[in-house]
Amino acid sequence: MRRGLINFARMGWVRALLIVGGVTLAGVAVATAKGPAAPAGVQKVRFGGDRVETRVVIDLDRAAAGRLLSDGMADQRLVIALPNVMVSGDLQGAGQGLVKRWLIDEAAGGARLRLDLAGKVEIRRRFLLPPGDGATAYRYVIDLKAVDGAVAPQTPRLALASAPVKAAPLRLKKVVVIDAGHGGKDSGAVGANIYEKEVTLAAAKSLKERLERTGRFQVVLTRETDTFVPLESRVQIARRADADLFISLHADSGPDATTRGASVYTLSEKGADRVGLVLEKDDWLMKANMPGRDRAVSQILLDLSQRATKNRSAAFAQLLLANVGEETALLRRSHRDAGFIVLLAPDVPAVLLEMGFITNPDDEAFLSSKASRARLVDAVADSIEAYFSSGLRKS
Repeated sequence: MRRGLINFARMGWVRALLIVGGVTLAGVAVATAKGPAAPAGVQKVRFGGDRVETRVVIDLDRAAAGRLLSDGMADQRLVIALPNVMVSGDLQGAGQGLVKRWLIDEAAGGARLRLDLAGKVEIRRRFLLPPGDGATAYRYVIDLKAVDGAVAPQTPRLALASAPVKAAPLRLKKVVVIDAGHGGKDSGAVGANIYEKEVTLAAAKSLKERLERTGRFQVVLTRETDTFVPLESRVQIARRADADLFISLHADSGPDATTRGASVYTLSEKGADRVGLVLEKDDWLMKANMPGRDRAVSQILLDLSQRATKNRSAAFAQLLLANVGEETALLRRSHRDAGFIVLLAPDVPAVLLEMGFITNPDDEAFLSSKASRARLVDAVADSIEAYFSSGLRKS
């Protein structure tokens, strides 16, 4: 039996690595071979052109299919997801022509390219060039053109040149999705004087305001009014926003009015098996018919993405409990796991925070008080800031 397992590790996993072609399966590679780690997916970022037309070239050690998340027309920040492309730490630097600065960081099961634009710009084309004509890398190309009158030409057309990989920090906003539990026809738990749906919406709005004051975050609410939003839709809102973090706010209830305290849930192992509930049929994580990939490899990629996401969720949960515990009581077993649908996104770190028991008089009074709730919200916001500042998201 042991020999069979060794053969599987030696043949099956290696075969999976070869089939993937364009994806670094770090956990698998460590299990099958010793030696230097595989190189990061992004090798170099280059620019060419001027403030009329600019070409952006990303040199990669593997093929990649980009996905446009934001065209930059609204806020002059163009964002493209590069699923399956691995990057070690944040890469950033000065741009050229229509691009002022650029940043590539980890997000949503791969890498994310953000371009800080010099004005309103349209994307003329995006395409991938394979190695050839003396080039040894894959080249993901983005051609940009200034919208008429939006950017005046100031520099002559330049030959394609490499951009420095490290420069002064580019402060692009992290995306945080806040889910106010329940809503509309779903009132949630009922206290002596308030409904859960009222408490969660008030806390979500307060947290949004608190985070946006820092200037570091783009905050998306799954609901902004007393409306009903299906659970699966809440997850899709986070994934469409390319969220860096998802936090669902709730208030607990129980038959014993003496039970009180906050707690945090992250995804359980059993819950991870239900991820198909929130994946769309054309989701890159589930595609089995891409060139050079079979269903077994797709499952490996999904498992690895889930594992990394669960680790990041757990890291944030510990930060959250430490800070929230300074403002209110915690349950004895305050970090729990469950298969809640809102936690199922395989590529977005997510937690569900039970802010206290609405069926307990002390917790209800705490959550009903605007001043007390503000202290709780500050603790949550401090946890989010610490999460993105500490590097825990890289674990």
